[in-house]
Order: sequence, then structure tokens, then C-alpha cells
Amino acid sequence: MRLFVALAIPDSAAQGLFLIQAGIPGARWQTREQLHLTLRFIGEADGREANDIDDALSAISSPRFTLALKGVGEFGGKKPHAVWAGVDDAGVVMHLNRKVEAALQRIGVKADERKFTPHVTLARLRAAPAGKVMDWLADHALYAGPSFEVSSFALYSSTLTPNGSVYVPERVYNLT
Repeated sequence: MRLFVALAIPDSAAQGLFLIQAGIPGARWQTREQLHLTLRFIGEADGREANDIDDALSAISSPRFTLALKGVGEFGGKKPHAVWAGVDDAGVVMHLNRKVEAALQRIGVKADERKFTPHVTLARLRAAPAGKVMDWLADHALYAGPSFEVSSFALYSSTLTPNGSVYVPERVYNLT
């Protein structure tokens, strides 16, 4: 089973994201069900490992917080492969990311070597013209969504299909 830990995006925030999901040839825009903010990608895990992960995540204690999506960016540089929306106050998300990372490392999950950048992926790009991506980034640089309360995070499973990934929340963990 392929697993990751993420924050769900409420409808109030998703609506604003849909308004900017256009204008890049070759973009595969995320569907409503695919919008989330990944706290930690885990990867393949068997049933025993998934249970250990669930136990570790269940032990996390962290306060609820308010979050707003703000700004846009891309991954890939000169050959962009994804565009995303950022967050207004990354500190609160990074705090929860560190708690998740520490909990997973305590049970033997290898440390994530990538720098954590809080974001919501809006589209995956395949051979998208870099100029069009840069135009889209400039057009939406001032994007700001409504704030929303984050009262939980979830362990998701991911299944790859020809139409994109299907994400299923396997377990939800409430924040205090």
C-alpha cells in the first residue's frame, strides 16, 4: 500500500483553486478529490508497517490552527513538472510536519531527505511550454484564498490509475 500523510482542503478553499486551474497547455489539473497538502510522503508499506505508522501518528499531539493558501509556484525550474499554491503562514504547517517526521522516524521510517515546502499541487505538467508556465505564475502570483481551520490530518493511501492518482483517507487524526 502506498501511503502519505496530508491535510484535507475544505470546499471553501478548493473553490478558489479551481478558478485558477486553467491556461497551461499539457497540464493535468487536479480534481477535487486530489487536492490536499502533503505533510509527509511515506511510500510503500505492508500491513504491519501501516499499523505501526497508524500507531505513531495516533500519538501526535498538536494544536488546531488556521491556514490560508497564498501565492503560486512550480517545481522543476527550466522544465517545470508541477504547479502549486503555497500557504500564507508556513510555520504552523512546518511544525506539524516536524511532529509527523519525528513520529515516523521513531518507528524506523527513513528520514525524508527532501526539503519540506508546504503546498497544494494544482497540476502535473507534461511537456508544458516553460513560457506558458511562467505566464501562469505571473498571472496568479497574488493568489490568496480564504482562511480555514485545520482540526485534523490524515493518513492516505494512493492508487495510481491511467486517469491520475486516487487518494483515500485511511485514518483521520484530530488535533487538540
